[in-house]
Amino acid sequence: MSEPADTRHAADAPRTAARASPTRQAWRRFWQNRAAVVSAVLLAGLGLGVLVGPALSAYAPDAFVGGQFEPPSWRHWAGTDVHGRDLLTRVLVGARLSLVVGAVGTAVSLVLGVLWGALAGYVGGRVDAWMMRTVDGLYAMPTLVFVIVVVTVLNGLVEQWEGAGGTAVPAVWIRTAGLLLGIAAVSWLTMARIVRGEVLSLRTRPFVEASRALGAGTARIVLRHILPNVSGVVIVYLALTVPTVMLYESFLSFLGLGLQPPQASLGSLIAEGATQINPIRVYWWMIVAPAGTLVTLLLALNFVADGLRDAFDPRARHPGA
Repeated sequence: MSEPADTRHAADAPRTAARASPTRQAWRRFWQNRAAVVSAVLLAGLGLGVLVGPALSAYAPDAFVGGQFEPPSWRHWAGTDVHGRDLLTRVLVGARLSLVVGAVGTAVSLVLGVLWGALAGYVGGRVDAWMMRTVDGLYAMPTLVFVIVVVTVLNGLVEQWEGAGGTAVPAVWIRTAGLLLGIAAVSWLTMARIVRGEVLSLRTRPFVEASRALGAGTARIVLRHILPNVSGVVIVYLALTVPTVMLYESFLSFLGLGLQPPQASLGSLIAEGATQINPIRVYWWMIVAPAGTLVTLLLALNFVADGLRDAFDPRARHPGA
């Protein structure tokens, strides 16, 4: 008698899962994590909102469209600020800047951190020692203080440049580039260390030795054989880098070292709202709107990062596995 179809399908399921690639299995585990999936959907919705929201808004981010300190209403969903500008539109613009800064810092971490760590781990010897001592030297500096110094120096150079006659490039672009450069200078260090450790364990594996025996060069071995095998840990740490970079940007903008008014970022909007807190009246919406958006973005990013970590490294959740 032949075996029932349902029984055959049930018996084939473990074999199908076993044949799936490790990467496919990892993504399958990720989509089974409800908190991570909900956070990913929320993050996608917020990203779409900050991209198209300002264009669909009835108000320009710098337009004076109402009275000062109007509370949330059907006309202004998040109220207005000290200059009578629509706060929701400015929060969307500020969130867009935070996401752009996070994406740029993550891209630098991906390119510089992965290549630096992979080259140091694969070549070894004096090259490895010199490259990692450079990373250790940058790590020895207090990260936030180092970023503040870099951004302050660059802002000072911009002011001197403007005083000497200016430049064809808008000052806001130069300040934004300085902010990104200061944050990017430290965003790749952890990635370089992590990738180096993984490469050290991979460079003596049989498949690498076989490729080397066949005459493959260093660049081919690193790009074609080693980096694909560290993609899981790279994805996890990239997801962790985005909220860290966004937090740096918001803190610098809160201190007044980021973009200057009338440009908006979440940090500068929070700082602007904090200046309006006084014993007479608290304009709560000026802090709740930007701070709530920042907290939501950071929580969603961290839940997604946790889901990726559990998916690509199941032992992180089950140490005994």
